[in-house]
Amino acid sequence: MSFAQQYPSHLLQQAVNEMSRLPGIGRKTALRLVLHMLRMDPNQVDSLANSLSQLVHEVRYCNVCHNISDVETCAICSDSRRDAALVCVVENVQDVMAIEQTQQYKGLYHVLGGVISPMDGIGPSNLEIQSLIDRVRAGGVREVILALSPTMEGDTTNFYIYRKLQDTGVDVTVIARGVAQNDELQYTDEVTLGRALVGRIPYTA
Repeated sequence: MSFAQQYPSHLLQQAVNEMSRLPGIGRKTALRLVLHMLRMDPNQVDSLANSLSQLVHEVRYCNVCHNISDVETCAICSDSRRDAALVCVVENVQDVMAIEQTQQYKGLYHVLGGVISPMDGIGPSNLEIQSLIDRVRAGGVREVILALSPTMEGDTTNFYIYRKLQDTGVDVTVIARGVAQNDELQYTDEVTLGRALVGRIPYTA
């Protein structure tokens, strides 16, 4: 008898099937989580389900930087105390959160939504690269900081963006290599990431 056939309830099996779709969650972990929720107060489970549903249906993406937001323009882009002439290019929302934790950066962001990866079928048109180019060409940007993870895909994306910005007159810099090769930015400790930002250097192809 297979593991899938051992469930005493179809509803339990259905919940485990859905939970195991999440990244990093196997069927055994999914079963443990579902059984835990069965022991929770029903109001707590309803609150969890409602918050997830509300997140999926109501979350927005900032019309300036593409960070997750509750409103049309995120709190960072709306903050007049931030340096709007400084734009830090990152791969994803987690990277924004990691950099904000360092408290070393006071500019704005641009979230690409990934990196160029031909092996995964991800090209420049699948990312928010053109909106970055348009943002720079609209004026007001002094420096673009390339803060992508130091992987082959990250370096490829850096080079592509650099070539696209070459004739704009803005400074293009890259975070210092205090971040280890092949490490993802979001998993770098705050001190190392902060120093990498402060010690950024001009990008050279």
